[in-house]
Amino acid sequence: MSLSINTNQSSMVALETLNTTQGDLAKTENAVSTGKKVANASDNPAAFGISSQIGGDIAGQSAVNDGLSYASQIVSSTNSAANSIINILQNVQNAVTTVGNNLGNSSSLGQLDKELTGYMKSIDTIARNATTKGINLLAGGTTGGTADGLGITASSLTFVTGLQGDTQTLTGYGALVSATTGAKGATLTDVLGLTTNGVAGSDPTSNVFLNASATGASLADSSSDPKKAVADMIGRVQKAIVAMTNVTSDLGSNQQTIDSMSSYGQKSSDSLTAASGALTDADMSAESAKLTSLQTKQSLGIKSLSIANGQSQNILSLFQ
Repeated sequence: MSLSINTNQSSMVALETLNTTQGDLAKTENAVSTGKKVANASDNPAAFGISSQIGGDIAGQSAVNDGLSYASQIVSSTNSAANSIINILQNVQNAVTTVGNNLGNSSSLGQLDKELTGYMKSIDTIARNATTKGINLLAGGTTGGTADGLGITASSLTFVTGLQGDTQTLTGYGALVSATTGAKGATLTDVLGLTTNGVAGSDPTSNVFLNASATGASLADSSSDPKKAVADMIGRVQKAIVAMTNVTSDLGSNQQTIDSMSSYGQKSSDSLTAASGALTDADMSAESAKLTSLQTKQSLGIKSLSIANGQSQNILSLFQ
């Protein structure tokens, strides 16, 4: 190889090699600092594009999972309220059964009447309070927002179950209760057949058991056969208990469905995250080894360039 002061081929080769090493080193250092082998479209357009699309799916699935959690909380709250109402109905059955032991005692019957009306108030209060963000699945016909003063704006719940927009709807339980008891009304105790003419948002002031009514279920309506009246009253309470048990069964079934979808949704989200990571995440052990290698090559490249640049100085010795 000829010696020239104008062209230093060794220096050019060393510089080209060093520049290549520097570029590779910059990419490796970026991968180590970000944990990404594909941090932007320039790194790998196809992988970056697919990863971005998967990122959108991950965000969507996260929203679905949040919606399922919200639905689960509403179902759980409603179920707790329904179970509390069943406990009260069991007390009502006990009190109604006690009527048979006090048929001739007007004072005791008056106290029982107040006790039963108190139970009615508790049932409607619990039903009204089972409201989450305006949604109430229990409170009979008390819907309409400010119309009833309860802030209940919906008696059904619709939630998204999948990325493609699939939805499910939980309807209010008024129809299910009514189908069991055969009663209708504006409040849950009305629909359970325990009160009549209830007003949405107001506590009941009476019950159907010890006062004359159009239902034919009270003791006063069957004074000619009080024993039958007691049996009818007990039967009415039992229907109400069956109706609320049907509600809790349906809520339990929906809770299981929501839990299953939530579990699947979380697994789907994890799978999407793993798929995105497979396209863009850096193998840190490999990047660490590559970094060490490139740093060594960088040092050697600098040394080689220094040696190549020194060849121009060697030409001076020829003229001494």
